[in-house]
Amino acid sequence: MNPCTSGLWSPQTLLPVQKRQVSSDGTRKLLLGLDDGQSVETVIMSMPKAHTLCLSTQVGCPVGCTFCRTGRSGFVRNLTPDELLAQIRTAGRELHAATGRWPERAVFMGMGEPLLNFRTLLRGLEMLTTARDPHLSWRKILVSTVGIPDRLEELGRSRLALPAISLHAPDQALRDRIMPGASRWPLSELLPVLRRYPLPGRERITVEYILIEGLNDSDGQAEQVFELLAGVRAKVNLIPCNPVPGSPHASPAPQRIEGFARRLRELGLTAFVRRSLGPDILASCGQLRGEESRPPGNASGSATREEQTT
Repeated sequence: MNPCTSGLWSPQTLLPVQKRQVSSDGTRKLLLGLDDGQSVETVIMSMPKAHTLCLSTQVGCPVGCTFCRTGRSGFVRNLTPDELLAQIRTAGRELHAATGRWPERAVFMGMGEPLLNFRTLLRGLEMLTTARDPHLSWRKILVSTVGIPDRLEELGRSRLALPAISLHAPDQALRDRIMPGASRWPLSELLPVLRRYPLPGRERITVEYILIEGLNDSDGQAEQVFELLAGVRAKVNLIPCNPVPGSPHASPAPQRIEGFARRLRELGLTAFVRRSLGPDILASCGQLRGEESRPPGNASGSATREEQTT
């Protein structure tokens, strides 16, 4: 792909890079400044088969997952469509400067719950998939979400990306403990939507499951996950819990991780263990925070429900 001077990867309307960290594995984490003094973090992953952008949709996050630095720091506001597009451009050009390549994949797995900033998300997806210059197939874009049923149905109709569902527990009670903000959208409402989600060809829904030592990692809980996902065309992405300062959660031992994965496979589910990228710069799943430029008066991250669900 040749460098572009216009369109999606235009050098115009970029966000200032306030801080740049490069991991020993080549992962890059950018702290990007916004006009109001807030900031977001973006991760760029260079792997042999794909170069991937991990993008944020909100400053902070209202869901409050107990294993996640972003959730623990609270919610401030949604990104605007212009801010999201500038983030994509900035990360894409950073990748190109480092590798000579434009991204082949994008995942909305950074800060925030993407479906709570839905119109902005759709604008970003449209730009990524329909740009005249090098663009991405919608099959190469994942939107990670706790699962908001009506927004999921609209995402399915748009055919602009594939969903990745943050499950993390095999039953409602434990999920409420781990992901208190997701209790507004119970599994009893989410699972029927996943069972009828429009998936072309051999595509499947990615189900994300962070393994936490002694909390959700037993063989019995693997069997519950299998039962819960009955009728869903799914593949399970197992994520060993990454260390987060101040969190009581820890990753299970490697043999327990593999035991959980093996039990899912024995039951007939496709299950993978995700390799963490950039752990030495806190760039892995659950480790983003982006608080460095937050004004002291906004540290609590308060916001109205209307602001959270634009």
